[in-house]
Amino acid sequence: MWLDGALTTLAFCWRLERRDGITLGFISHDRDLVIDGLTYRAAPGMLPSAIARSDGFEVDSMDMTGALSDAAISAQDLAAGRWDGARVALFAVDWEAPDNRLPLARGELGSVELVDERFTAELRGPTAVLERPVVEQTSPECRAELGDRRCRVDLAARRDVAVVVSADDAELVFDRIEPVANAYGYGVLRWISGANSGLSAAILASSGAGVTLREDPAFAVAAGDRAELIQGCDKRFATCGERFANRLNFRGEPHLPGNDLLTRYPGG
Repeated sequence: MWLDGALTTLAFCWRLERRDGITLGFISHDRDLVIDGLTYRAAPGMLPSAIARSDGFEVDSMDMTGALSDAAISAQDLAAGRWDGARVALFAVDWEAPDNRLPLARGELGSVELVDERFTAELRGPTAVLERPVVEQTSPECRAELGDRRCRVDLAARRDVAVVVSADDAELVFDRIEPVANAYGYGVLRWISGANSGLSAAILASSGAGVTLREDPAFAVAAGDRAELIQGCDKRFATCGERFANRLNFRGEPHLPGNDLLTRYPGG
């Protein structure tokens, strides 16, 4: 094996693929290296923590540290969430013969911290999905997401592309009028153009041509920016039946007594 020699030409490579499809490569070497058509930029400042792999069901994780670079991973993009959930592959490579590789770890980026112009990202392995709850808890509200395989509401006619007319932080005005009152409330806004292109934002409420986001956009919004508006649902049983005619697929227990049953008395 190429690692058995007295002198090794070993380098660590990171392949990071964001959810919007943008892919970057980095290598802990003093020059760039092209592997499978992707240029891995020399990034000697990027270092992995000790790598531990197991064949059990324990959650494998590691940390990755590196210096911020405006040309690659910027503090603004990290804070905006562009790298949340990005897929990561870490492998060792022989920089004299790039076909010689040794896979080390793969997974998704977890929590990212910024300290003194350096970032530390947690890499969570595939076994992290085993931490998710297996059985759902009861709730008066629907536990499905509007349009998913359990809800089954067709969102094809419940989304629209609109152009920003004016913006004041989280208050946006578009060139389209909502089809029904608060149609986009609890929905999602996905930026198609402008400084926020590729990012998504949760919608708090909508009225007419106005949309209020739950948080201010990560970057400044300008008139003419385009966004996709996707309708939302407040997850109430009444809304499910009256607005979507979808009571049969409601994933909640609206009539199941809860702790508030103890306070229900005449005159209470």
